[in-house]
Order: sequence, then C-alpha cells, then structure tokens
Amino acid sequence: MDNVYCAESKKVNHSCRDQSAPPAASGSTTSSNTGSISPSSIVGEELKLAAQLRGFTFNELKCATRNFRPESLLGEGGFGCVFKGWIEENGTAPMKPGTGLTVAVKTLNHDGLQGHKEWVAEVDFLGNLQHPHLVKLVGYCIEDDQRLLVYEFMPRGSLENHLFRRSFPLPWAIRMKIALGAAKGLAFLHEEAERPVIYRDFKTSNILLDAEYNAKLSDFGLAKDGPEGDKTHVSTRVMGTYGYAAPEYVMTVT
Repeated sequence: MDNVYCAESKKVNHSCRDQSAPPAASGSTTSSNTGSISPSSIVGEELKLAAQLRGFTFNELKCATRNFRPESLLGEGGFGCVFKGWIEENGTAPMKPGTGLTVAVKTLNHDGLQGHKEWVAEVDFLGNLQHPHLVKLVGYCIEDDQRLLVYEFMPRGSLENHLFRRSFPLPWAIRMKIALGAAKGLAFLHEEAERPVIYRDFKTSNILLDAEYNAKLSDFGLAKDGPEGDKTHVSTRVMGTYGYAAPEYVMTVT
C-alpha cells in the first residue's frame, strides 16, 4: 500500500471535505467543563465491549480509508463523518481498495463530553446487539482524542437518499420491504433483545440499505436502556429530529 496513506498522524480534520493531511495530535483527550478523559479509564469503566468487536489503531483506520481522503467520504452528520475503507476479512490490517472486507468508518466530532457519551452508547448498544435488521458494528478505535467506529458497509446508502435525493423513485414493493425490515428492527429492540432498548432517533437517514434493499437501523448514539421487570416506565427527554418523532410520543413523554 502506498506509504502516503499510512504516515503516522493523530488527528482527524472534522470538516470532512479536506481530510488528506490531518494536523498533529494534541496529545491528550479533553472535554468541555469536565477535565481530561483517559482512554484507559473509558475502556475500563464505561464500555461493555462485546467479544466479537475488533480493536483498531488510528493508523490502521487511516490506512484503510486512504488517509480519510475526500474521495472516500460517504456522508456526514451531526455526530461525525463516515468514510469508506477496506480491512482484512478476519483481522484489523488495512487492505488495498477493492480487496478484503469493505467497511464504513465513522469519525466522531471533537465536541467534548457529549460526543464521548454518544460514542460510548454506540459501542455499548450496537456492540452487544446482533440482528439482521441492525447495522453490524465491526470494531472501534480509541486513541488519544480519537474516537472512531467501524461498521459493515451498506452499499445502497440511506433510505433518506432514495426518497428525497434520487431521480428514480423506489417501487412500492421495495418500500414495503424496507418498512417491514425497519419495523422488525424496532420490534427486536423493544421486545426481543436481552435488555430492552429505546432507540430515540428513528428517521430515514438512520435506515441503511444493503445490496438487496434489506433495511438496517443505525446510529445508536442517543439510545437508552428501556424498562425491565417491575420497572414499567423510563423517563426520557425527546431526542433526535423532532420532525420524525410521533406526535403521541412528544405530547406524553416526561
């Protein structure tokens, strides 16, 4: 692999559009009004790491995405930028484009404690949940102030892109297939998972599609544990995009 993509660097420029030459690292992890956050303490005290998750170094993901170059950018949102990359099928080493396992690498914004909380929630929930209609979390990276997540690659992108940005509308049979898949994902979170999960961010941009238009829920940064046993109510604020929240939920939530 070309060494230009694998030179050591500790910083991702979160403008997303120009990532080819990340600046040098600050050398520590900080959060607003909370002091520094130690990576070792984060992993040891907050994360519930599933055995199947792979641990990546920042340089491995930098190489896998070809230095986070703009051509690898898949999308960007409030939580960070997502880049296309390639890794070994059963390992963490980066591969040349078009070989090995295709993945999506999310780089979390450096916005202090809130970004860290969302990163931890994503690893905690998706790392311990497996279902055909949930996006698979392959692994993670926590190194200095970097927090990255590695997912299975979803070749057809988001439902939002197909509904609002593509010139050719989806056939109704495909739309129904997607709706059913998304509903199955939610049903699993609410009723079938070992511990119930309140998703809190259900919208078209978080419904991703594989090559066969199977829907998978993604982005669990706002997720929260649901009620268990005798605990029949969980208080939670309205989160996510208001335009996609059910009116009944907005009116009754406490």
